Amino acid sequence: MKNSKQILEEITTLTTKIETDYPELYRYLDEEPLTLPEKPHPKMDEEQLNDYLESLQQLLKHHLETHELGKEG
Repeated sequence: MKNSKQILEEITTLTTKIETDYPELYRYLDEEPLTLPEKPHPKMDEEQLNDYLESLQQLLKHHLETHELGKEG
């Protein structure tokens, strides 16, 4: 299992990718990457971080699937 630091790095990387490559999607995120702490909050455990990472991945996946469907039509 990944540790908190690894998960936070993935969250930061993915959020930056969304901000850079998909600005239309970025505005739907609840926070900006600059607000993510460098160290996890004491109440923020690895499971919660992983859940958040997965939600970002699903958001991007859904956006790409929807966007690609729009191009095909």
